[in-house]
Amino acid sequence: MTTPPAPGPGHRPSPEGRGAPRTPSGHEVPVLGDAQAARVVVLASGGGSTLAALLDAHLDPAFGARVVAVVSDVPDAGALERARDAGVACAVVEPKDFGSRAEWDAALAETVAVFHADWVVSAGFMRILGAAFLDRFGGRTLNTHPALLPAFPGAHGVRDALAYGVRVTGCTLHVVDAGTDTGPVVAQVAVPVEDGDDESTLHERIKVAERDLLVEWVGRVARGGLTVDGRHVVVGGGGPTGPTG
Repeated sequence: MTTPPAPGPGHRPSPEGRGAPRTPSGHEVPVLGDAQAARVVVLASGGGSTLAALLDAHLDPAFGARVVAVVSDVPDAGALERARDAGVACAVVEPKDFGSRAEWDAALAETVAVFHADWVVSAGFMRILGAAFLDRFGGRTLNTHPALLPAFPGAHGVRDALAYGVRVTGCTLHVVDAGTDTGPVVAQVAVPVEDGDDESTLHERIKVAERDLLVEWVGRVARGGLTVDGRHVVVGGGGPTGPTG
């Protein structure tokens, strides 16, 4: 059984006598957040529509979590612009700046650590997290996927579900492990496949469900913690979570 440490305020450098923390590239970053809220770092590669839902939710003190930073592998990702507009710190860790995948993965982990993350949320992050990252944040990194895992893992979950001819697909929030979309499931929501759906129309409906799923369960995890027991996930002291919707 793996029990990640309970969410907490983390260690914050004092503003007196100590400079602001820095990313591995040397950029200063603010250390923000309510001491009562779990600190969440979001990884994102794209436009950030899912991130936007979290940024709205974290304004409510009852949510229990605060997005303290957004980290991307794409310098012009729309998610970074959303974060800046919301006053949230940003960092970019591009694979091309490193000699190997392992070096990039280690730098990503170090960047996230700068923000004293209690939880990491991968929301549209199009990179597989490696050993160095999972050594530091394994068991407390969550990922959303646009299919009902274990069906249709990988980058083309929506397309694959349509090609297979399923009548119901959906979205999954899972704990990240070393595989591709193989981690224990936290929660799922079913989304019917409608006649005439193409990949775009189906994906848009899944995104709506995905945003609601992420906000609900990141809040629950932040407020109550999360325990992984084999393939089963317990959030907030309740029983293993399963499909809804």
